[in-house]
Amino acid sequence: MNFSQLIKSIYLSKNFFLGIGILIFVFVLGSMIPFVLGMAYLLVSLFALIIVAELYQLYRMKKGLEAKRDAPSRLSNGDNNQIYISLRNHYPFDCNYELIDELPEQFQSRDISFFGSIGSDTEKTIQYSIRPVDRGEYYFGKVNVYVSTFTHMLLRRYQFGSGNLAKVYPSIIQVKKFAFTAISDHLQDVGIKKIRKIGHNYEFDQIREFVEGDDVRSINWTATARSTQLMVNQYQDEKSQDVYTIINKGRVMQMPFNGLTLLDYAINSSLVMLNTAYTKDDHPGLITFNKQVETMIPASKKKTQITTILETLYNQETDFSEADYIKLTYWIRRKIKRRALVFLYTNFEGVVSLKREIEHLKTIAQYQRLIIIIFKNVEIDEMVGKESHNLESIYTKTIATKFQAEKHLIIKELHRHGIDSILTSPEDLTVNSINKYLEIKKRGLL
Repeated sequence: MNFSQLIKSIYLSKNFFLGIGILIFVFVLGSMIPFVLGMAYLLVSLFALIIVAELYQLYRMKKGLEAKRDAPSRLSNGDNNQIYISLRNHYPFDCNYELIDELPEQFQSRDISFFGSIGSDTEKTIQYSIRPVDRGEYYFGKVNVYVSTFTHMLLRRYQFGSGNLAKVYPSIIQVKKFAFTAISDHLQDVGIKKIRKIGHNYEFDQIREFVEGDDVRSINWTATARSTQLMVNQYQDEKSQDVYTIINKGRVMQMPFNGLTLLDYAINSSLVMLNTAYTKDDHPGLITFNKQVETMIPASKKKTQITTILETLYNQETDFSEADYIKLTYWIRRKIKRRALVFLYTNFEGVVSLKREIEHLKTIAQYQRLIIIIFKNVEIDEMVGKESHNLESIYTKTIATKFQAEKHLIIKELHRHGIDSILTSPEDLTVNSINKYLEIKKRGLL
């Protein structure tokens, strides 16, 4: 390390300036009281000795401390992503540190700092979480560590790493969470309701021992006669149905909620839904549309299907225009050749806006099993739930009640035309969507 680098890496702490202040005070006092002046010179010598000793301690080793950031190359949009920073102290003494991590500019935050101490020749891990709300590329800066000895007079700055790239994808964390529970058939444990099976219109899976709670109609009497205990037939859901999610990227999907737009919630939910369908041996497919159909991934069971869908959803943007349902209807009629289960993520703020598109939706529902997912306005629901204490709050609550009732009228209008729908808050979107998928799959209502 040359002299200029050494100077740039030295920082003066509050204790240093406190010591300087004490020395100035003692010298001023010494100008009035002669015997105090000798004490002042002694303190200056002691202060200089401490500074030299601390410089020697901090710079006796070229790399007295090491730090390394461990951040995923893929971050999950809308979720808390864990970041780990490992510290290693090579000094022969315990030291104090202040760690400042330079976050990507999208977070607009400079307050990620940690204080503590670390023993000699030991390692320590610091953990924190970040929650991105925009898809795209995120660049981390440097990890800055300021080290000091027990006197806290001087700080030596270490800098590690620079320009680490992490891409923010649709909710990968939710995908992993629901994928694991789907494989183990425990989706109800994370809020997915258990659907009672009706009849046995499913594929035969295996014969197993009877356990309490099994349907007695499933008893295999032939196998029971050959065994010493009751045996039952186990069935599994019908396989190989096409499942599409269609995402409206128009301006109605740009409403924000908890940092994310409705479009981002729809993208996250769509990825989880399609991955669940893939796990359940169905064929997932994707369509996004705005003024025209911009993306279509045909339903398929190939191994790279979910990766293709993930990379496609990562790049979805909008130009805030009005969605064209005429072109969507034409595209579905021309491209989807066999009956499929279709989840349409969209939003209607009023019955009038729905009626403009109802004929197109009816056409889609005539050939496909259509489920329309509409978002609640959570802030309006909260207004309706509040007590009114003055004329202004009564007026606000009345208007909010009108908007809330309008959403329920939209659902009734869809049902009147034989179109199934889900009215959900953004935060419950994924669970409610998968509930509906499982219900349709269990009951064989395609």
